[in-house]
Amino acid sequence: MAFQYSQELLNQVSSLIQQNDEQGIVDLLKDLHYADIAEILDELNAYEATYVFNSLDSEITSEILLEVDEDVREKILRSLSAKEIADELIELDTDDATDIISELSDERMKEVISEIDDDEHAKDIVELLRYDEDSAGGLMAKELVKVNENWNVLTCIKEMRAQAEEVTRVHSIYVVDDNDKLKGRLSLKDLLTTSARTPIKDIYIPKVDFVSVDEDAEEVAKIMRKYDLEAIPVVDELGRLVGRITIDDIVDVITEEAEKDYQLAAGISQDVEADDTIWELTKARLPWLILALFGGFISVSILGGFQEALQNHKELFFFTPLIAAMAGNVGVQSSAIIVQGLANDSLKGSLWKRLLKELSLSLFNGLVLAFILMSAGMYFLGFDLKFGLTIATSLISVIIIASLVGTFIPIVLDKRGIDPALATGPFITTSNDIFGILIYFWIAKMMLGF
Repeated sequence: MAFQYSQELLNQVSSLIQQNDEQGIVDLLKDLHYADIAEILDELNAYEATYVFNSLDSEITSEILLEVDEDVREKILRSLSAKEIADELIELDTDDATDIISELSDERMKEVISEIDDDEHAKDIVELLRYDEDSAGGLMAKELVKVNENWNVLTCIKEMRAQAEEVTRVHSIYVVDDNDKLKGRLSLKDLLTTSARTPIKDIYIPKVDFVSVDEDAEEVAKIMRKYDLEAIPVVDELGRLVGRITIDDIVDVITEEAEKDYQLAAGISQDVEADDTIWELTKARLPWLILALFGGFISVSILGGFQEALQNHKELFFFTPLIAAMAGNVGVQSSAIIVQGLANDSLKGSLWKRLLKELSLSLFNGLVLAFILMSAGMYFLGFDLKFGLTIATSLISVIIIASLVGTFIPIVLDKRGIDPALATGPFITTSNDIFGILIYFWIAKMMLGF
């Protein structure tokens, strides 16, 4: 069963802090996973969270640092000396240590690095800091197990034992040449069932998936998801093995991207959370609300251009919200499917085939919806046939146009290097509202003659 903190537990922790009982806190939390402790710290105030953190052993506090909310982590790090932070980083893999140290100021970062006793660990962290955080280099860890193709099985096993002491989990055994260039991977079964004097070059598997240090993080996620990889090696510009990316880091990438896309779809332009400040939330929301306001103003202006229709066919305006809403809904549906296909890399074929398919689908949906609307209007509201056909034709046209716009725009944005999730938010809704109203009255003007 998943852990859930309770108010009673929080009260116990707060009470122990007031009593200055560090051992009591250790005893209370000793059986909890570090992620669960991090969840508790997120609910405490800054002083209490720091007190609990300092009461626990560094082997678990280093892991807690990775799990707590960024604001809590910032407050905890501020309370620690450079030496204390360095001691925490020693307990972590290089990728996790780099993530934490990158949140410090440049001056503070240099102080912490100078306090790391393990020179090799410090050197690896400095190297990883050079890479963009959204690249394979920014995701990778330096800890891995690699063997030389010129070794025999016996030498390989001895070297693997020494290397494995520095690796939390061994996902794969990579094979390199004398220049550290990635050659392939080694099967543990082959290693255990082969003569001790057999050269590694005779048994390693040359086929191995890998990414370069400059590969975009989202592309790495797609590769690992496609081939069901738990880890993937990373090579530099010369093909040398420099690190590996594990599935836990990719899960974080996928989660962050999904959250960002969801917020974009809701019209939030920055990565924010519910407990952020009012100013931060306003900056994230207001731009799209302003866009929607201008879109609404354009819609009102279009309506103002049909004064004659208002005088002679007042019933047209009763259906304006319906037409605008259908345009927005259809556009969002179409764009959501396309964005999902782009994110999963499952969108294949030419743009024209995709548009033709969407045209056929929207035509069918439009005919069904128009028939329902026309039948209900004529039966319940007493439409005459001409007016019913006007509404039906407008609805079909609006659905087709909105569907094509919802399909076309995400694909174009993606080709331009812009996040296509942008097209599932207020942008597509507002634009389709405008198109919908314009098309509606244009068709009505032609058919009803005003």
